[in-house]
Amino acid sequence: MDGDVAVGVKRGSDELNMYGSSPNSMTANGSDSKKQRLDESPPSRVLHIRKLPNEVSETEVIALGLPFGKVTNILMLKGKNQAFLELGTEEAAITMVNYYTAVTPQVRNTPVFIQYSNHKELKTDSALNQRAQAVLQAVSAVQDGSSPSSDPGVLDLAPPPSPVLRIIIDNMFYPVTLDVLQQIFSKFGTVMKIITFTKNNQFQALLQFSDPVNAQQAKLSLDGQNIYNSCCTLRIDFSKLVNLNVKYNNDKSRDYTRPDLPTGDGESASKDHSLLGAISPLSAAAAAAAAAGRVALSGSGVSGVLLASNLNEEMVTPQSLFTLFGVYGDVQRVKILYNKKDSALIQLSDGNQAQLAMSHLNGQKVFGKVMRVTLSKHQTVALPREGLDDQLLTKDFSGSPLHRFKKPGSKNFQNIFPPSATLHLSNIRDGVGEDDLRLLFSNSGGTVKAFKFFQDRKMSLIQMSSVEEAIQALMDLHNYDMGGNHHLKVSFSKSTI
Repeated sequence: MDGDVAVGVKRGSDELNMYGSSPNSMTANGSDSKKQRLDESPPSRVLHIRKLPNEVSETEVIALGLPFGKVTNILMLKGKNQAFLELGTEEAAITMVNYYTAVTPQVRNTPVFIQYSNHKELKTDSALNQRAQAVLQAVSAVQDGSSPSSDPGVLDLAPPPSPVLRIIIDNMFYPVTLDVLQQIFSKFGTVMKIITFTKNNQFQALLQFSDPVNAQQAKLSLDGQNIYNSCCTLRIDFSKLVNLNVKYNNDKSRDYTRPDLPTGDGESASKDHSLLGAISPLSAAAAAAAAAGRVALSGSGVSGVLLASNLNEEMVTPQSLFTLFGVYGDVQRVKILYNKKDSALIQLSDGNQAQLAMSHLNGQKVFGKVMRVTLSKHQTVALPREGLDDQLLTKDFSGSPLHRFKKPGSKNFQNIFPPSATLHLSNIRDGVGEDDLRLLFSNSGGTVKAFKFFQDRKMSLIQMSSVEEAIQALMDLHNYDMGGNHHLKVSFSKSTI
């Protein structure tokens, strides 16, 4: 087996299927076989793509190649979950293979395998391949900026209405920064301006290209893709705006054509409780990986330990930090520093949870002070020797029954929201009414602005007068014993009343 492959129609199915176990097929996941194969197969502008998910469309396969240059031909072998993609130049194909060697290519959340074919060009039977050719023609028309002459039913590609895209991110379990968006979208053309904001508790962005054609290509390739494995899904539409007006260059908005713009109010990031509240940018490696548009941000290499500072040392306890940080991950240990009691180390289960907690909690007001949260250089939080922690500054929560994310696939993973003034209450005991809950929550030192029971009265929403009050109430009342073995569950809500 020499690692090359012929167009599917010419070779028996057995030979094609042998590629599943070929010792030198590129496994696109960083294994050694890749280097070996790349030495043996000469580059070609025709690429062989394997392990495609069922029902995959021509458009999705073409989208893998679009960022690297013009796609000139495609052959789908649907029964075998394979395809051949021909790029305009060998250089484009080499760039694509090199790129996807470092970054696992994915179609519909499934890793696919890409390698050079030993064919220098694709000769396809036009009758059999009519639909693929029509799609290709339509996509090429977008790339060239003309309007497609193919059957309009194949692909709806009217001339692009605007260079500005509106981007909504669904299932945002990890922070997505303005820089990550810039890296993902700049593969399709020059990104001029980006504005990010939170609307209806959803992270959104407006992104302006220099040319509407680039915006259309980006929408075609990226709409519905995940930035990280199985989360942070991009939903992309054209904006009604044709030009963005950016006043400040900071972590919320940027005009790349005007580096001289002011950053605005220096405190704006911590005052605005959007998802990007003073996030430290993701590490360069994670951001580079995110640029693929569909790459897992694994927490490996990132410590699961956070350092929280500028705490109110009169008020803070290991238990209150356990409860607050526990909204975003399973807290294992908390240590308030003996010599610096306004700072604490918080150890979560893994680096992903630590990133998530940091992005949501950094810059929030807790006990009247703006809390700073950064990644700690410590890998773990050490427990004191027995009898030495007389001030009870360190607590081990590793066996706690209150961890929200122990069960894989738990509903709690889908209900992770930034701190908000509205809280979601569940596990409410029968017979407990609105007045009881209003009283309970106003006793935690806040003002209840609004209240709404869900139909079954086991759950409700309660709105405090500020995010800070809601944080305080959550720390005080999550797991509150309502009697009869009913412990109240409190989380931040994305809804408003």
